[in-house]
Amino acid sequence: MTDYNPVTALEELNEESVLPHPVRVRDMMIRAELSPGQALELNRKFQNYLHAYGDLQVLGKSILEELAGTRQRS
Repeated sequence: MTDYNPVTALEELNEESVLPHPVRVRDMMIRAELSPGQALELNRKFQNYLHAYGDLQVLGKSILEELAGTRQRS
């Protein structure tokens, strides 16, 4: 994803199953014209997104390390 367009990010997610990096999501939120209530609710959801994204990075790294180790032993 090369821009901060949420529509483009959603299309990429639907087509490629690629989650946008949290920094890009944060930047999309900053650029959006949100009411205070919307901003608060999206920030709460974003905090959950950030936590889950970090957990998935750790899990993904673990899987890749195991695969890399397996491949090296072959």
